[in-house]
Amino acid sequence: MIVLALTGFSSGCGHGSRSDASSSRGDAPDPGTSAIGSSGDTHRSQPTDSPTPTASPSSETAAPLKDGTAVLISCASLDDPYATVEVRNPNDRDAVFTMKMTFKDAHGATMITHTAQVPVPAKGTATDRAAVAGIGTGHVDQIARCEVNPRATADW
Repeated sequence: MIVLALTGFSSGCGHGSRSDASSSRGDAPDPGTSAIGSSGDTHRSQPTDSPTPTASPSSETAAPLKDGTAVLISCASLDDPYATVEVRNPNDRDAVFTMKMTFKDAHGATMITHTAQVPVPAKGTATDRAAVAGIGTGHVDQIARCEVNPRATADW
């Protein structure tokens, strides 16, 4: 419509290329209309209703995820060579969290560091069982304690 108005043609609003009578009288255009001139002519366009955009699930901006918490449930031992960590999700939607755990010897030296991404349902918990044999070298009998970072970082 703008291209037509700039070239002096009308798109059926009944004014053609002649001057609007109100512009020759000096009257202001009606509120809600716009005046686009071509060679001094004033053409009024009818106000149009534009559709109101609606948000779709993919275009909504979700609130950033809060980090979760990680709690050591059990450390690896000779009877059970797995360490178990529970990760909690404080968010209202499913998320994946990165948790970090270290296996230490009797002197407090880190033997193995284990990092895992754990999917956790909304407002729920999930566990990660880390096998000592599967995450590094060393002997289970040398592990004196396990430590877990209490903050599980929200990834996505």
